[in-house]
Amino acid sequence: MAQIIEHQEGRRMIRLSPDDVLAVVSHYQQHLYQLPPERRDYEAVRMHLKAGLLYLPEDV
Repeated sequence: MAQIIEHQEGRRMIRLSPDDVLAVVSHYQQHLYQLPPERRDYEAVRMHLKAGLLYLPEDV
């Protein structure tokens, strides 16, 4: 499970487990394959992902 690492200064970091990384990749692939083949370039996928929300769970 992802773990948020607090910092005194600057942004927090999120440490990902292998399962977290695979979940993110899976989410990306689901969005990728919702697009027609001619629209599967980086910018098209980026815009499609931007329209949705992706959450990484906080380790408690």
